[in-house]
Order: sequence, then C-alpha cells, then structure tokens
Amino acid sequence: MEKYNKFLRNISELIEKGLFTSKNLKKEVENEFRFQLENMVGKLNLVSREEFEVQKKVIEKLEKKISKIKKKGKSKSNKKSK
Repeated sequence: MEKYNKFLRNISELIEKGLFTSKNLKKEVENEFRFQLENMVGKLNLVSREEFEVQKKVIEKLEKKISKIKKKGKSKSNKKSK
C-alpha cells in the first residue's frame, strides 16, 4: 500500500509540473497496475490448468496404488490370523 501511495504522490507531482500528458499518464498507470498484478500473481504460486490436470492424474494413480497395497496388506494379515 505504501508503494501505491508513493506512486500516486509521484504522479500528482509530475502532473502539477506539467511533465505528464494524459497519454503518458494513462500508459504509466497501466504499466504500474500491470506490474502490481503480476507481482501479486507471482506471490500466489499459481499453476496453469495443464499443470493442475497432470498433478491430478498423478495423485489419482498414486491413490489407486496405495489402495491396492492396503488390500494386499489386509489379505495377508487375514491369512496369518486364520
């Protein structure tokens, strides 16, 4: 938030001095918002849909293997107890 306030102060000073035209201001604001958005998205550690689907399939396969191993373990323990 502090960076945002500093940015606005700088922009307002430049406008007062007449150094910024409306076209330059629009570009600068768009660039700043784009930068801030990319910064926030980067902090979220988001993954693409493709990466998510791949990981989902890997997890499903692992869950199936785990359930097979558990079934084998149960059948062996049942055989030993008889």
